[in-house]
Amino acid sequence: TILISSLGLGTTLTFIGSHWLLVWMGLEINTLAIIPLMIRQHHPRAVEATTKYFITQATASALLLFAGITNAWTSGEWSLTEMINPASATLALTALALKIGLAPLHFWLPEVLQGLDLTTGLILSTWQKLAPFAILLQLYPLLNPNLLLSLGILSTIIGGWGGLNQTQLRKILAYSSIANLGWMITILHYAPNLTLLNLILYIIMTLTTFLLFKIFNSTKINSIASSSTKSPLLSIITLLTLLSLGGLPPLSGFMPKWLILQELTKQSLFIPATIMALMALLSLFFYLRLCYATTLTMNPNPTNMLSSWRTKPNHPTLILLTSATLSILL
Repeated sequence: TILISSLGLGTTLTFIGSHWLLVWMGLEINTLAIIPLMIRQHHPRAVEATTKYFITQATASALLLFAGITNAWTSGEWSLTEMINPASATLALTALALKIGLAPLHFWLPEVLQGLDLTTGLILSTWQKLAPFAILLQLYPLLNPNLLLSLGILSTIIGGWGGLNQTQLRKILAYSSIANLGWMITILHYAPNLTLLNLILYIIMTLTTFLLFKIFNSTKINSIASSSTKSPLLSIITLLTLLSLGGLPPLSGFMPKWLILQELTKQSLFIPATIMALMALLSLFFYLRLCYATTLTMNPNPTNMLSSWRTKPNHPTLILLTSATLSILL
């Protein structure tokens, strides 16, 4: 209870703070609260993931604090929105990119997510992104648009290429996260409300995906193949959610991509828009591969085909059904 409420407190502090130290303190509380949750399952992979996460986040926090102090030193202002010094703004952007795992500072994210159980992985993929994005949404007029654009395009490329040869579902979700963050960062300078829309939709879709994988208890592609025998309905929901994450019309995930491409073309950024649309195809490929595994392959064990899915479900369905409906039909 203490750890979960500390997670909430850290993010809320960052949301309401306008002083650099308060914002930084919120991020620190957030990081320190999730570390015991990560290391809870006593396993070498969990310990390794926690150590990597801690070192990365400590580096990012130090950079962020340094950016705030440099700005205060040159301009005398501690307020978040008064970041006059361009070097400080760039430094803060780099720190936040490292914190959320944007390419080329993304190397920790797949490794860390792979070492966690699905519940903590869900917190890391959704809740932990809120506080850094709150800062970015306040800082966006001061950030360098070319740097944002290059970070975003690189993230969509890495997120597309990296997920292609993965067999672990958590690593695939990590690369999907990198690609989605790339879309959000690209449009941040031009239409921050689209970034917010994309973030909310990404969180809803990721929540659904993690909850479904948790119900099926699957962490690899070959274990998701037997999901259709456990519950045909849930495997259909999984299929639709994955396609929505990939951004296929008419599902929810298509909406932010469409709006972002439209906004980029309005800003005459045709080449970045084309690159990102093509890289979305790469992401779509590995989502389609997951869908193929979910629906078209049957578990080669004919005895338990019809035994389990007629029984009453033993998992909380309300959150899952709400988020699934939103992530498919919004």
